[in-house]
Amino acid sequence: MSDETPDSMIPYDEIVQEALRAVVGRVLGQIVEMGSELPGNHHFYITFKTGAPGVSIPTSLRERFPDEMTIVLQNKFWDLGVDDDGFTVGLSFNAVPAKLDIPFSAITAFVDPAVDFGLQFQATVADMSPEEHEDAENDVPEPGEHPAVTESEDGSNVVTVDFGRKK
Repeated sequence: MSDETPDSMIPYDEIVQEALRAVVGRVLGQIVEMGSELPGNHHFYITFKTGAPGVSIPTSLRERFPDEMTIVLQNKFWDLGVDDDGFTVGLSFNAVPAKLDIPFSAITAFVDPAVDFGLQFQATVADMSPEEHEDAENDVPEPGEHPAVTESEDGSNVVTVDFGRKK
């Protein structure tokens, strides 16, 4: 028996990544069905590759975040739409409204801190060395509008899938 993992003719890692990204689509789709109102304290941090195919964001945001960006869906978003390939949403950045189109394949992380749930994905775009950039978050509510989010000491319920595919 060898310590080396045999090459698979079935792309299991890609299949699992696609299935987990479908979770994001289903969650966002349920929010659309509920009238784009997030129930309870739910809110989402969604990180995505800004240079991935199909990502449409304002040029100013692409310049500020040339590699990766995190958006927050909490109480200041509008026009949330979801289809089989991705989602679109309106957000405010420094009080300037913007429309973002984000394919699910560009997402690298999805977190709902209200219930300590998170998913991390392998990038499906060519690996790029991340460039230095500012912290990426859209306008968030003023202090006191929503309870503070605290991280769990047990490491949270983040699901990371990495099959260690040979390159």
